[in-house]
This record gives sequence, C-alpha cells and structure tokens, in this order.
Amino acid sequence: LAGGSKRTLNKLSRDSPLQFILFTMKHVAGYLLCVLGGNESPSADVVTSALSAVGVEADSEALGRLIGEMEGKDLGELLESGKEMLAKFGGGGGGAAEEEEEKVEEEEMEAPAVDVFGGDDGGDY
Repeated sequence: LAGGSKRTLNKLSRDSPLQFILFTMKHVAGYLLCVLGGNESPSADVVTSALSAVGVEADSEALGRLIGEMEGKDLGELLESGKEMLAKFGGGGGGAAEEEEEKVEEEEMEAPAVDVFGGDDGGDY
C-alpha cells in the first residue's frame, strides 16, 4: 500500500508488527477473494460481507483505507509490479543450486545395467 503506508503502519502497529500484518492481511485477503469472485472493484460493504460470512470481523477504517488505495488501480498490474519487485530480492533459498544438486543425484542413481550373474556380454544365463 503505497503513499500513506508508513502512516498506517505507525498507527496500527502500536502493539506489534505482527498484529499489523494480520490486521491488514485479512482485509487484503477479503478484497482479493471478491476480485477472484468476479467483482473487479469491490466496495467496503462487499468485502465486509465476505469476511463476516466466514466469521471475520472487518475494521471499517482499515478497510476504507485499503479500498481507497485500490481505487482506480488495476489489480493485475499491481500484482505484476509486486512480482517484479520480489524478483529483485532474490530469495536466498538457493533454489537453483538445489535444482542442480537434484539433477546430479539423479544422474548418479542411474548406474549402467550389469549382469548379476557374472558377465555383461548380454548372453543367456
């Protein structure tokens, strides 16, 4: 959430950063579910209804800020730009190295067939 995100973070994270993340993520999740359900620009009432349907209480002030931040923006473009930003972080998981290691292990496991009865000339036993 660009723009007022620092102000929002400071206001909502008085208790802990984890509470802020959980507090806002339920609203984001509700919004995304509404969009996946076919509503390209869900209102605060629609998101509140979706959240209350599964027993989650929405905070009208926080949800209003989210709806305001999303107004006039294309969700697909936002997700794509976020994906590009995450790619810059790298991840540090070593995924490519793990993949390469798996290939090496697979190659080592594929040993040539050997006749267990003494010869490898391919004759009858």
